Amino acid sequence: MGGTGNLNGDCVLRFEDVTLSFEKTKALDRISFDVRAGETRVILGAAGSGKTMLLKTAIGLVPVDEGRIFLLGEEVTGQKEPNLFPLRARVGVLFQEGGLFDSLTIEDNVAYPLENTLAKQARPDAAHISERVLEALKFVELEETLEKFPGQLSGGMRRRVGIARAVVTEPPLVLYDSPTAGLDPITANTIMALVAKKRDSQNTASLIVTHRYQDGQLMANFRYNPHRGQLERRPDGRSTKTGTKTAQTSGSTPGSDARTVFMVLNEGRLAFEGSQSELEACTDSYVRKFVRR
Repeated sequence: MGGTGNLNGDCVLRFEDVTLSFEKTKALDRISFDVRAGETRVILGAAGSGKTMLLKTAIGLVPVDEGRIFLLGEEVTGQKEPNLFPLRARVGVLFQEGGLFDSLTIEDNVAYPLENTLAKQARPDAAHISERVLEALKFVELEETLEKFPGQLSGGMRRRVGIARAVVTEPPLVLYDSPTAGLDPITANTIMALVAKKRDSQNTASLIVTHRYQDGQLMANFRYNPHRGQLERRPDGRSTKTGTKTAQTSGSTPGSDARTVFMVLNEGRLAFEGSQSELEACTDSYVRKFVRR
């Protein structure tokens, strides 16, 4: 596969001047950014602004017209489809509405990445797959649903199963496409708490497409405490600054120094990139539409 360019060891995803067009419309317009281990990127923007397309190009589902994309140290752009399978197997994806297979049990849904995506690699044995599936469902507190089907679960529970399937391979990067869409506020906060738990317990990088500014607020201001088994507000109550990486203090949890960066897309262009405080101070009329004070 392609070279790694000048990627640092903790860079899990890089976009370099990426452009993608459909006829005369630019879905992505010269997009550049890096995502590092343990970092959260919260992606906001109007419908059709390029948010979901950004996720698809990150794993090579849609080839770009210009620019370069590096995923987990390997170049995605210009690769043939079979060469991308091993890379995609190392990335967790939560599709819109959960994306579960209605004809499969919850156990089989969660096992799918282990049994299929990794089939061309070192496929785990049946006992190991069952163990990993149970562990993933325990992570989202749904271990009692193994034999049920998606249609037997509520919308929030199906979304939690989707998270279990996305994290069952223990990926260093997870892409979340509208994880809280259509959910009530309490269930939405439960989903985002699981996203934060995954980030902080395993130093996982996260790209989160969302229409809810509250989702970004939670990721920026809270962290998971494994000793208490719950979220807690960060000591300073604020998200960390863009471009800086705070040192972990003694006794802090893995990922507790992770940055949360907000990105706002406007007709395929990156209209804003920065911390929560920078976003809330931004005076651009388009960007301000996505801030809830």
